[in-house]
Amino acid sequence: MRIVFAGTPEFARVALEALRAAGHEIVLVMTQPDRPAGRGMKLTPSPVKQAALDAGIPVAQPRSLKLDGRWPEEAQAARSELERLQPDIMVVAAYGLILPAWTLALPRLGCLNIHASLLPRWRGAAPIQRAIEAGDAETGVTIMQMDEGLDTGDMLLEQRTFIGPAQTAAELHDVLAELGGAAIVEALALHGELVARPQPEAGVTYAAKLDKAEAALDLSLPAEILARRIRAFNPVPGATLSLAGVEQPVKVWQACALAQLTSESAGQVLAVSPQGIDIATGDGVLRILELQKAGGKRQPVAAFIQGWQRP
Repeated sequence: MRIVFAGTPEFARVALEALRAAGHEIVLVMTQPDRPAGRGMKLTPSPVKQAALDAGIPVAQPRSLKLDGRWPEEAQAARSELERLQPDIMVVAAYGLILPAWTLALPRLGCLNIHASLLPRWRGAAPIQRAIEAGDAETGVTIMQMDEGLDTGDMLLEQRTFIGPAQTAAELHDVLAELGGAAIVEALALHGELVARPQPEAGVTYAAKLDKAEAALDLSLPAEILARRIRAFNPVPGATLSLAGVEQPVKVWQACALAQLTSESAGQVLAVSPQGIDIATGDGVLRILELQKAGGKRQPVAAFIQGWQRP
């Protein structure tokens, strides 16, 4: 098929490479404009753009596709290019721009989306993190025929995977990226044979975009919820915690909930050892296993406590 691929982060890059390996013709890649990154805040191409450039695929980076929006010239230029190319289908994976009606209608076979959840659960921006945070036992990817709603289109195919008890968002992301690449290749191979299924109304949940304000751990919450949140926010936005004797909040990379009761108030440090820093929570005890001071390196707790001057 002649495919226009629209995506931006690493999750999408994996799908792009899978489509290329399967022999599909990628006639255009659409991705977000370059963003400042790194200590020097240098303009940096997205993973999808870099992969496209390496493969010699043309790249378009409109800031909007809305013809009546803030950048109508860029939207019109993108439309003209798509009309010229006449793609069979558009594949979308974590693109980051809303696709208006004209975009959805332009490819002969419409637009397919690779979504990192088992729809209709976790529609929206952060399905991987919200699934871990909620304590879901499984998740997956759904190949969906796009419509004008927020992840509301008919489902064509899904792939499932269990969520491990200690799995972080970074680890689950990599699993789902590979599943997404395999699923879109399968969906295109079976196109015309797959039966589109409307999403059920029951079970709809929304994966709200991650907010930096969520990073600070609220120790009045149960330890089990806090441990899941630490996994869900690893690596972004990261979970943070204030410790006595440390000027700035530390980032918590790894922790677990202990099967231990305590009558101490939430936030009280109960024990410090090379095995962990045990802290009372609203329900149970949270053991910190790996953490990082501001401007420092990630450390296992045994190394961290050697330089920790507790009051």
